Amino acid sequence: MTTQDPTHSTPPLEAARAILVGVDLGRGEAFDPTLDELALLAESAGDTPVARIVAKRKAPDAALFVGSGKADEIKLMVQAHGAHTVLFDQAISPAQQRNLERHLGVPVADRTALILEIFAARAQSFEGKLQVELARLQYLATRLVRRWSHLERQSGGIGMRGGPGERQIELDRRMIDDRIKSIKERLKKVQKQRATQRRARARNGVFRVSLVGYTNAGKSTLFNALTKARAYAANQLFATLDTTTRSLYLEEAGTSVSLSDTVGFIRDLPHKLVEAFKATLQEAADADLLLHVVDAASPVLTEQMEEVERVLAEIGAQHIPQVLVYNKLDLLEETQRPRQLQDWLTRIGGEHGGQRLPRLFVSAVHGEGLDELRAMIASLMQAEPVPEYAGLDTDLAQAREGGGDADLNPQDLPQDPPDPQDHPQGRTG
Repeated sequence: MTTQDPTHSTPPLEAARAILVGVDLGRGEAFDPTLDELALLAESAGDTPVARIVAKRKAPDAALFVGSGKADEIKLMVQAHGAHTVLFDQAISPAQQRNLERHLGVPVADRTALILEIFAARAQSFEGKLQVELARLQYLATRLVRRWSHLERQSGGIGMRGGPGERQIELDRRMIDDRIKSIKERLKKVQKQRATQRRARARNGVFRVSLVGYTNAGKSTLFNALTKARAYAANQLFATLDTTTRSLYLEEAGTSVSLSDTVGFIRDLPHKLVEAFKATLQEAADADLLLHVVDAASPVLTEQMEEVERVLAEIGAQHIPQVLVYNKLDLLEETQRPRQLQDWLTRIGGEHGGQRLPRLFVSAVHGEGLDELRAMIASLMQAEPVPEYAGLDTDLAQAREGGGDADLNPQDLPQDPPDPQDHPQGRTG
């Protein structure tokens, strides 16, 4: 992320060389010791990660977050690699950011700033740009205090903006507050327009299906495969920000449903960003059915599913019926593939934890499992129960009838695909 800061200069024609920093604070907080996701975020923002450093602390240092000793170590690494910026995997306070920049001599950004930078670069629609600008202004408003020396100048008097003796920082904060109010008013109008469209679909009796899931799980690719649309899809984080809705014809039901592709979620998604994207995420909250798309090749799919459940609860969509769609079946080795494409899985976390959800393995790229997915959507649309363990081998059927292995029960079935840790494409697929 090439940070525009008047106190530092970054070569404009080359990607910024970034040092990645992660701090394990314990306390049950999510922590990625490999910093692989932060590296993907950095690359998505146009940076080039050149080194990684991990620290462990009981609590963040009030001044430098990592402490003075580790800050000195990071400074030496910045000098050794000729780095232009330092990126933290955790959120840091404005004071910590300022202190670190003075100590390290290069711009410092945290995970929140990186995500906002990516969203700003990827937003295409008028609504998306407004939402991102709102989130960035709300983030910036907390980081004005003494960030640059020009903010300490006073303005006022004849021919000057602001009141008598009004400091530059107060003027900047007032301008940001005015802009935030203006954007919120414009977003309210957009929300009313979307609400009108949703009511129209509801009056027409259209069954609404929304794709949700962790970023880069393959939602847009699946959306294109199901609807023959040409929505932008790429193997990168947050390739799609704007909600796209298309009609999906279900031959099994003899009718069409409304299918929406929504923005992907990610660990520690800034709350302000969730707030700003309420209009977009409302498509998921108002859906009749959620297709929770999961990257089946990810070694951390459980953590990713938990994060999706957290965001769904935050937007009030946790009660909507779900189908777990384990995508990227084509990236699993033959020994890692499930015995059957369809089974059931216990839901993770939240007030609905323990609920059993239908799970289906698909490959959006190769089309495997898509016919079964259409049939499942049609079944749920018609309020018909999804057949449990469709396609299961005969052993379970015999056990249910009292023959064969009498101890065999649904809990004996594999609830997750084999651990893909050794799969070479497990992280980037």
